[in-house]
Amino acid sequence: MTNAYAEWFEQLRAEYGEQLKAMPLPDGLPEHLQKLMDQGDREAILFMLKIAWQLGAQVGYAAGSRQGSPEVSFLRPTTVQA
Repeated sequence: MTNAYAEWFEQLRAEYGEQLKAMPLPDGLPEHLQKLMDQGDREAILFMLKIAWQLGAQVGYAAGSRQGSPEVSFLRPTTVQA
């Protein structure tokens, strides 16, 4: 049985991997992530992924909902929902 997410991820990595290699991450983040991996802190890593996924989904939704609309809203959500 194939993992659809893994296939999608590998497709994205093949398509955008070179571009993203040049993208800097916030200072200290790679080191912090390495520390979490070394400690085996799976929950913290999954939390980071969930936050990134949620923020990406919100940005994607906002961009999609604004297409064709000249009005831009800068309201910040008060809660995070997964």
